[in-house]
Amino acid sequence: MDPDRILAEFPAPSFRGAQEQALHDVRDAFAAGNDVVLVRAPTGSGKSLLARSIMGAARTVDAAEPREATGAYYTTPQVSQLEDVAADELLADLNVIRGKSNYACILPGEHDTPVDRAPCARQRGFDCSIQHRCPYFSDRAIASSRRFAAMTLAYFMQTAGSEVFGKRDVVVIDEAHGLAEWAEMYATIELSPDRVPVWEDVGIPDVSGGADERSGDGAHDDDGPLDRTARFVEQLRGACERAKDELVGRPELEPAEVARRDRLQELIGELGWFLEDYRDPQSPTTWVVDQPGGEGTAITIKPLDPARYLKHTVWDRGNRFALLSATILSKEAFCRGVGLDPADVALVDVEHTFPLANRPLYDVAQGKMTYEHREKTIPRIAELVVRLMARHPDEKGLIHAHSYAIADQLVERLGELGVAPRLRRHTKATRDDELEAWLGSDDPEVFVAVKMEEALDLKGELCRWQVICKAPYLNTNDSRVARRLEEGQWSWYHRAALRTVIQACGRVVRAPDDHGATYLADDSLRDLFDRARADMPAWFADQVAAMETPELPAADPAAALSGIDATPSPTATAGGTAVDAATKTAAASDDATTNDVAGDGSTGWASTNRDTGTGTAGGGASGTSTGGGGGTETRTERDAKRRKDHPLSDVWGDG
Repeated sequence: MDPDRILAEFPAPSFRGAQEQALHDVRDAFAAGNDVVLVRAPTGSGKSLLARSIMGAARTVDAAEPREATGAYYTTPQVSQLEDVAADELLADLNVIRGKSNYACILPGEHDTPVDRAPCARQRGFDCSIQHRCPYFSDRAIASSRRFAAMTLAYFMQTAGSEVFGKRDVVVIDEAHGLAEWAEMYATIELSPDRVPVWEDVGIPDVSGGADERSGDGAHDDDGPLDRTARFVEQLRGACERAKDELVGRPELEPAEVARRDRLQELIGELGWFLEDYRDPQSPTTWVVDQPGGEGTAITIKPLDPARYLKHTVWDRGNRFALLSATILSKEAFCRGVGLDPADVALVDVEHTFPLANRPLYDVAQGKMTYEHREKTIPRIAELVVRLMARHPDEKGLIHAHSYAIADQLVERLGELGVAPRLRRHTKATRDDELEAWLGSDDPEVFVAVKMEEALDLKGELCRWQVICKAPYLNTNDSRVARRLEEGQWSWYHRAALRTVIQACGRVVRAPDDHGATYLADDSLRDLFDRARADMPAWFADQVAAMETPELPAADPAAALSGIDATPSPTATAGGTAVDAATKTAAASDDATTNDVAGDGSTGWASTNRDTGTGTAGGGASGTSTGGGGGTETRTERDAKRRKDHPLSDVWGDG
């Protein structure tokens, strides 16, 4: 790597904001001998362009010895981020490769067949006469032979040890803040009927009974859950190998059999990795085992701090690394989590150049959103959303619901308040389609979303305001989370939640001249800010310090729908029925406590926005019939109904 080439490799005609200074600092960090540089760059600072500049400093083929690594990898956990890179003309020399399932076979009669189910995967010894034109193998050949290859982190990890994608001089990981968590997810082994093809052929023992771990000399507890799991895994791996060998011996397979063979091969590798690590007394990995249902039920084997897994799949893949993110909050904690020595890693902080006034945070807390308090808080948040709709009648909004359960309750309540015609929502199955519909709509729709705090570029009019309904603490029922909290890792717990909040706040402000408001509706968010203040980037601490409580209009459904062709449903009458009743019910059940310990590890704080003087339905809403988009149907339900009733619905296959 030649750090002096970094600035000259910048792909845009000119620098924006703090990009030039950032690249100077990155160049100096590599020149000082650091093999790993963390680049903490705020959302919207152009991290992809910084990544391309760093990749450009990789050793070239003409300057390398035969055995020296050349070129660079770009990888990111986010599929949408990779798609953005693929569509960016300034990054045209990053050659993108995706997994086989993303490509269609081009053989006659196979055009709807993904490449991983094509004849080359189904028939032993199949010689494809047009493999050179196959979209997958063509993209793979280009990406593997050119200077820069771009892929998702999942594909990057899966190709570890591949002769096609070997070691390169430089590796850039974008959105790298969750690297440890992604590695844990990839290394987790799920053993369940839908994940184990030979499930019915093996007896599933009861391996539960609390987590055991290695003792000081590397030995395991006698006959603890981990020992019992290892014995079962050995038996299961043998059954998988026998089933796979039987399939491999056949001359031709059906697509379903190909899927079974590939899953068996994948599972054999996963089980082998676990057994190898389990038997290694020097391994730093701690494994936990979940089997809440006991004998005959699903088993999940999870690693904690899988540094060894990352060494093989990431750190052995390059000479120099640049890890970019807005939310690497603690250098030391991040390095420990991914198996790096902080002394060998440099941190470059990139200045935030977006005006503070363009990215305001607003305190509109309505109560606690912990499980035991949620029932009384959600009606308040629903009323708050109506008020915010009235404040932003002509602007798109995003509601971060945190979970599908919260989203369901919130949408139901908003329907009762008469504003459903402005809402769009999604399920796990319709996530991408509904997001695309919301982004493509010219109306000021409000999208009730789950787990969309990252990888959304909501620039300009795509979204002007958003609500964070709940402090995004990790689920304490997850065995990995519970284990860490048992060990007192509360700082890690709060950092993880803060990281998600900061990521969410960055969705709606994407450039110095862009603007967007973020409303915080959960009491526990202020407590989170207090607990994690030491880990806040300075630019976000400034946002928190400037946070204020806004004056909001009345919860008038008619005003909330004034920007679209709809009127409130008859149930949303003014002056004391639906909206007023919701407020009174919530207020009556309010215990007014401000410091009780919540189930998510946070403490409450007194809301400054709970008075109902401006929260009751004010004039304007009435019991009139609905307009063109009225009624209690959300946008999602209305669109589904229109597709179903359309004369071409059978052609679309959407009915």
